[in-house]
Amino acid sequence: MANMVLATLVQGTGAHPASWLRTGSTVDASLDIDFYIDAARICEQGKFDLFFIADTPGVRTDNLQAWSKYPFYTNVYEPLTLLSAIAGATKQIGLGGTVSTSFFEPYNVARMFVSLDHLSHGRAAWNVVTSADDYAARNFGLDRLPPHDQRYERAKEFVHVVKQLWDSWEDDAFVHDRASGLYFDPAKMHVVDHQGKHFSVNGALNIARAPQGHPVIIQAGASDAGKEFAAETAEIVFASDVTFDKAKLFYDDLKGRLPKYGRAAGDLKILAGMAPVVGATAEEAEAKFQDLQRLIHPDVARMRVGRDLEVDLSGLPMDEPIPLELIPEKANFHQAYFNQIVAMIRSGMTLREISLEYERGIATVRGTPQQIADHMEEWFAGGVCDGFMFIFYTMPGLLRDFVEMVVPELQRRGLVQIDYSGDTMRERLGLSRPAHPHAAPAAGRAAVPALATSD
Repeated sequence: MANMVLATLVQGTGAHPASWLRTGSTVDASLDIDFYIDAARICEQGKFDLFFIADTPGVRTDNLQAWSKYPFYTNVYEPLTLLSAIAGATKQIGLGGTVSTSFFEPYNVARMFVSLDHLSHGRAAWNVVTSADDYAARNFGLDRLPPHDQRYERAKEFVHVVKQLWDSWEDDAFVHDRASGLYFDPAKMHVVDHQGKHFSVNGALNIARAPQGHPVIIQAGASDAGKEFAAETAEIVFASDVTFDKAKLFYDDLKGRLPKYGRAAGDLKILAGMAPVVGATAEEAEAKFQDLQRLIHPDVARMRVGRDLEVDLSGLPMDEPIPLELIPEKANFHQAYFNQIVAMIRSGMTLREISLEYERGIATVRGTPQQIADHMEEWFAGGVCDGFMFIFYTMPGLLRDFVEMVVPELQRRGLVQIDYSGDTMRERLGLSRPAHPHAAPAAGRAAVPALATSD
């Protein structure tokens, strides 16, 4: 059996909305490069496979009284810049970042991620998103995001163009041959000529093919369009179901879509979302969690739920149910998060109860190292996931607790790697390296011609 994949999404002082309020926390951690480097090195100590930075190209510009109490994607680095710095301070962990297909051009994205792959010696991963808020849309000349299915249509063409650009050069195109005077073999450069509905590209990247061939592609769509897109293109998917049965349905559904694209089950790693809170005892772990929950301001509680329900809840009482008539007909942003909240509303929970239980596609698991390992083993062995995407409510504290207390237990059970193997992120995850579509068999390649030195 393959090892569990371990990944973490890193957010400033931590993923909990009140983590920055804790006494002793580093309130400006989101712009402290040493904080991120320390976190990445702790992850390497725990033999994590992926260090991930989520992003949105915008900031909240309304309801500022509530947002001012919850620094969500506020005062943060652009992810490729941050990951490039982390690349030089780490050696083996994969480095993933979010870049939106709705607000960038394929050439920029292709070039940035190949650059990161070279800088990190084969550890880059691109999280493909279509974006999910109108704050970002307004930064790019739009009043609001295009409809969900239109965004995925654009994303599909976007990824197709990026992959073509990643194959601008064959692996051995840059010969650096002083004897012949050739820096590169012209026959091994391939111009992209793409004319599509959304993009027109005629050219090639000005950098050699990535060490991984293609950087690893991550995706997180839970809608039908998102799952179809992931089945065709993704190599890591972040799943968002918080119960075993629903997660199993998602896993089987997505894996079952792979054969139509000529892909095998092992070509895609599905990671379940999880927020582990570990303590020496179950009571200690629960106390750590509840100490954070008590710090959430009611304005923040309303806003966090309303954001993903796509409704303003600022005037509602905390200890009454959310009126059913406020539920929109459908979601335009995060469909999985929307559906999770709607199910909680229909169950009769109050706004306060929902705000304290709801976490965006993440199961909060509190307990001893053995209890958390039991949960992970049950999901992994039960065919629900290939590993986990963690968020840690406080950083670096809960991350360090997990690495020092849970990882040794997982290693003892033979569920995770004891040390890294392979030279690139792809190799460590057991993902194949994409063959170049134009490369001829080695035996059939013609010799590089000598360059004339005079007329």
